[in-house]
Amino acid sequence: METLSQNLEYLGLCEDDTEAEDQILESLNGILLALNEDKQRSFSLLRESGILLTLAKILKGNPRCAVKAAQVLSEIAKNEEMKKPCIKADLVLILIPFLESTDQEMLLHAGRAIGRICYNNRDLQEELVKVGVITSLVRILTDYAESEPLVHVDLLALYNLADLDALKVQLVEAGVQEVLSEILLRLKGSSQAEDTCILKAASNLIASLLLGDGNCVRMVQLGVIDQLLDLLEKHVESGDVSVQHAALSALRNLAIPVVNKVQMLEEGVTERIQSLLKSEIPPVQFKLLGTLRMLADGQADAAEILGQDPMLLNRLVQWCTANDHSSVHGEANRLLASILRHNRSQEVVKAIQEAQGVKHLVSMATSEHTIMQNEALNALAIASAIDLEVLEESFKESQLVQSLHKLLQDNNTSPEVKYNSMSLLCCLLNSGDLRQEIEEDKVKETLEELCSHSNANVVKEAVTTLQILRGETPH
Repeated sequence: METLSQNLEYLGLCEDDTEAEDQILESLNGILLALNEDKQRSFSLLRESGILLTLAKILKGNPRCAVKAAQVLSEIAKNEEMKKPCIKADLVLILIPFLESTDQEMLLHAGRAIGRICYNNRDLQEELVKVGVITSLVRILTDYAESEPLVHVDLLALYNLADLDALKVQLVEAGVQEVLSEILLRLKGSSQAEDTCILKAASNLIASLLLGDGNCVRMVQLGVIDQLLDLLEKHVESGDVSVQHAALSALRNLAIPVVNKVQMLEEGVTERIQSLLKSEIPPVQFKLLGTLRMLADGQADAAEILGQDPMLLNRLVQWCTANDHSSVHGEANRLLASILRHNRSQEVVKAIQEAQGVKHLVSMATSEHTIMQNEALNALAIASAIDLEVLEESFKESQLVQSLHKLLQDNNTSPEVKYNSMSLLCCLLNSGDLRQEIEEDKVKETLEELCSHSNANVVKEAVTTLQILRGETPH
């Protein structure tokens, strides 16, 4: 610490002396050494030292020492308490011109320092965008594509800025999609640790940038899907969770536009990402389920591919009981419901029945989340319309009629859930055994009460269900 104090004192004395460059460099190296040996004590000394103003002067007036000063600053900016003083000393604005440097070391340290100082500071990030930092960052990615450390720092800086919606548009205009596609293609198959970090950062940025259908479609046209799938397959065995998570996030967002769903299905995405089904890592399971659900949404073809895969269905049913991981449990149930809702095939209904998935959908109908209740009720109604006979036994075993009755009786049940519960009851009335259960459970009395409900749609559906129950023709 004594040596650090001496270095700081010396810097303060000779910051304006261009002839003392060797001593300045020696002092800056001494500060880096002290930070490396004892961060906590070094930071407490640095906070009181006025070092930031000294570094600002060196950066502005001493080109030979500027790289080392930027390096010291990037280390100092790691400390949360030093970020505000860095901003007060105008260091971000002083560093920005250095992003136009041709010195890779300067680009690396300046980029790191800017990224660390601006992390989680929205106002400062917006300021950076106004002064055109995006163009510089995208240029660095293009010009120094072979420099792993520089590309990684640059991607992290862009990812930290990508929270700003106006910025996403600028990034797309600057051609960042093409650059990211090239990075994925260039590092395809690499297992080096540095490349893995870059691939993860690139995947995260892709996931963050997908603003609007146009951007998603453009990324797919650039061949990003195949590159992300290769990346996933490469890391299934190595077990790099962060890369799997990032790639799946990107794929899920890419699967939102309908035109992309079709292309992704044609490229065999559903089959290729199922290699991850054996994963025991909850965050990966969760993202995998979300990606498959997004692909099945509105796509009968996808629903039929997924709904006739015994391995997938068995894994889904396992995850439906994963109560220790509620997010995986919920997403597995939602995917099961989505497959039924979007398919039109008797084979899928039979396959889900054989995999013992029906009871989980009945449980889902009584979930505490309204959106999940409605998804389950709609799925069961569609499945009943396709093949009620196959489902009849499972419905009796899982006490579906009694569950629906409770939903109708409960004053806290939302009007939409009541409406969908009655729609499902109408389907069940086509089965003699289930009709008998409905009559024995005195559902008729509850339906009569609902005829005076405050919601017009509930009233209308209650009247229709009563008419079918009485054997009348609904009108």
